[in-house]
Amino acid sequence: QVQLVESGGGLVQAGGSLRLSCAASRRIFTFRTMGWYRQAPGKQRELVAAITSIGNTNYADSVKARFTISRDNAKNTMYLQMNSLNPEDTAVYYCHAASDTWPSVDYWGQGTQVTVSS
Repeated sequence: QVQLVESGGGLVQAGGSLRLSCAASRRIFTFRTMGWYRQAPGKQRELVAAITSIGNTNYADSVKARFTISRDNAKNTMYLQMNSLNPEDTAVYYCHAASDTWPSVDYWGQGTQVTVSS
């Protein structure tokens, strides 16, 4: 059973920064893709950023140029550097990983709260 554990969430003022971490219980190079999703109260979960096993990245338009996703295979950890945060970024952020098997298996972390005050 794969475990994904997020950390780094918290309360920050608008304009501030946070770095989220997602530690995996197995080698992350075995995942086809990893990503960060978020869910704000009353809204659907949405993709924030994703990164493939070869380092290709994809971002939601709302976070481009502010957020950076990265992965450290040696530490089995994925990161999300969030800069210039605004209140609309307030949400629970979830780590996601998709296995490289067929069919692919999805794994989720428990989520970490990010709150941006105005």
